[in-house]
Amino acid sequence: MTLSVYNSLTKKQEEFKSIEPGKIKMYCCGVTVYDYCHLGHARSYIVWDTIRRYLMWLGYQVYYVQNFTDIDDKILNRARENHTTMEEISSKFTAAYFEDMDRLNILKADDYPRATHTINGMQKLIHELIDKGLAYATDGDVYYAVEKFPEYGKLSGRKLADMQAGASGRIEGENTEDKKKNPFDFALWKAAKPGEPFWASAWGDGRPGWHIECSAMVRDRLGETIDIHVGGADLVFPHHENEIAQSEGANCQPLAHYWLHNGFITIKGEKMSKSLYNFTTIRDLLKGDLEPMALRLFVLTAQYRKPIDFTDDAMTSAVNSWQTLKEGLLFGYQYATPLGWQDVSENQVNNYIIPAFKEQFNKAMNDDFNTPGALAVLFELAKELRKAGNILVHEGKTPTAGDILQKQWLTLMTLSAVLGLQVDPNIEENNDDLANTGLSDSEIESLIQQRLEAKKNKNFSQADRIRNELQNQGITLIDKPGGITNWHR
Repeated sequence: MTLSVYNSLTKKQEEFKSIEPGKIKMYCCGVTVYDYCHLGHARSYIVWDTIRRYLMWLGYQVYYVQNFTDIDDKILNRARENHTTMEEISSKFTAAYFEDMDRLNILKADDYPRATHTINGMQKLIHELIDKGLAYATDGDVYYAVEKFPEYGKLSGRKLADMQAGASGRIEGENTEDKKKNPFDFALWKAAKPGEPFWASAWGDGRPGWHIECSAMVRDRLGETIDIHVGGADLVFPHHENEIAQSEGANCQPLAHYWLHNGFITIKGEKMSKSLYNFTTIRDLLKGDLEPMALRLFVLTAQYRKPIDFTDDAMTSAVNSWQTLKEGLLFGYQYATPLGWQDVSENQVNNYIIPAFKEQFNKAMNDDFNTPGALAVLFELAKELRKAGNILVHEGKTPTAGDILQKQWLTLMTLSAVLGLQVDPNIEENNDDLANTGLSDSEIESLIQQRLEAKKNKNFSQADRIRNELQNQGITLIDKPGGITNWHR
């Protein structure tokens, strides 16, 4: 089965074909850096990171660009509130963005263009639109004339006559209707206001509108036409609709062949909103015991286009599911030595992946990135490994051959990494060390000897008590033939 994706532009699922064989140009609308990232950001960037990883897994060379909007009314308002500058606010929250994304195991983009670094490209694009009669200047502002672009509305499905006046703007606290030829026209350039940053232009000092920023950054970093443009469903209109009007109006080429949009996230059935006191940032969520990978897993339990509801029950389920998956991922680090596994280099791993599991995984992901179906494959493997681990702990051997368990583990490790679900055995080991009371090796050996004596005397309750005591302190015992007991922390 070849990869097929739902294209928001054509409103149907269709076979994916890249413009250039083996290569993909992908653009993601990034954050406006005026606050900490929230749960909605977590969903969006986990989704696009997972899709990017899967495209790479299929063998594509993906060039992934994600912008930062670092000039915007919201940033300027936050700077005023904090008696600081736009640059200070944007720098602070750009750094915070990277901290949050690193914890969620999101790969770095190949390029992070910033709006303030692309002003020349924006002005060039605006000049082209004016020359083609698609935009006009008035009193230092420049507006896009939506009636001049016949295909306006093709992404959102909205008809110009049905749209509400002013819906396409991001301008707050000012009346611009008297400057526009049509109330649906949107700003490409805004005349400077007292006390705000500005750049010189042919239309006077000012700053760019929100929508022109992405059009210019796409063209500057990726060219006139790209393979995939992604973003949240809330960006379909007006932002992505206006991007299409700007880019295609100037370039006379399709902006993107495929448009992908992730669904909304709700909090206990309600839209996330500060006014409802359910606004949740990523760092607040991860302040407690919640592991970042449990949050990533929660996001992947829903297909990316579907809505997902953040509830206590849903997160409890995600935490339990992550614990199952984590035990499977840690299996090889814990039992490789007692099972006598041979060393496998990174270049050899693909030879050990079990074809049936790989095929099931790819079949799910090829169906418009069906992550719930892909997770089902991972859980099947993880449960088998967890079962084998329990048998090893209690009986010292498993009915499943060691080489088969190694293949299962390497398959799980590989496919989980495609979804960005990974463990750091060093961190887990450190956590275990902190959880136990710090028994020395000699103390452990002494307790093991006491347990062996208890078993010889048929005092099995005492033997079990010692095993449980060690297990509670992070020590796993593996009984082997001949009365030998191996152990590890």
